[in-house]
Amino acid sequence: MIKSEHAMRRCAWVTDIHLNFVGPSAVEGFCRSIGDLGPDVVLVGGDIGEAPSITTYLQILEDRLRRPIYFVLGNHDFYRGSLACVRRDVDELARGSRWLRWLPTAGIIPLTHSTCLIGHDTWADGRFGDYANSDVILNDYLRIAELTGLEQTRRLAMLNSLGDEAAAYLRTLLPEALATCRHVVVLVHVPPFREACWHEGRISGDDFLPHFSCKAVGEVLVEAMRARPDTRMTVLCGHTHSPGTVQILANLVVHTGGALYGHPEIQKVLVL
Repeated sequence: MIKSEHAMRRCAWVTDIHLNFVGPSAVEGFCRSIGDLGPDVVLVGGDIGEAPSITTYLQILEDRLRRPIYFVLGNHDFYRGSLACVRRDVDELARGSRWLRWLPTAGIIPLTHSTCLIGHDTWADGRFGDYANSDVILNDYLRIAELTGLEQTRRLAMLNSLGDEAAAYLRTLLPEALATCRHVVVLVHVPPFREACWHEGRISGDDFLPHFSCKAVGEVLVEAMRARPDTRMTVLCGHTHSPGTVQILANLVVHTGGALYGHPEIQKVLVL
């Protein structure tokens, strides 16, 4: 059963902020810009830093913002580290924190009496586009321990597994979320639909789609919303650094956040 919290109305959403690309004064200024908006909660869509710095930046956000921060991790957050170690460290930090909540372990978060939040880091699962003929090699495959040194077939199996992990988590939460709330906000890092995988105003091509979208998660979201046309879902994602909005179903909209290295910005404030 979801435990009710006090009503939360204004949610500031940021994604792909890459704080390791800016200096301390810019980090402070970014935090002030969020605080000046007066949000009740902050949603952080991943790519906050890198493995050696991720917990430090999360602690800075917590200390400066002093309000609930619901976050997922992005692929960059694991650079120069491993999936297992970063997940362990972030989970430990969030469990001992007053304000930080890592969504893959937080479950269903009530935002208002009719809106709740769920989320997962997600991962590009190689299923959209043409993985077999793509010559794209992301830094993910060079700087994350579990993905380093894998030949193409083994790497695809790993990507499939990571996508399936995210999909399974969301599939577990959605029935209760939709039974309790008429509006579900889903925070993820990787676009869960081909149509949401924006690049400079267009949809990514078949060479990049396998590395920038998660089909497994999208299928779970569509299945859930087709079964519940009386509810609606808002998906917030990033990863591609190019903004766009797409209406997947009449009751399912996806917003993809834009980003520019060295210039963290607020994507939007959702008023619920």
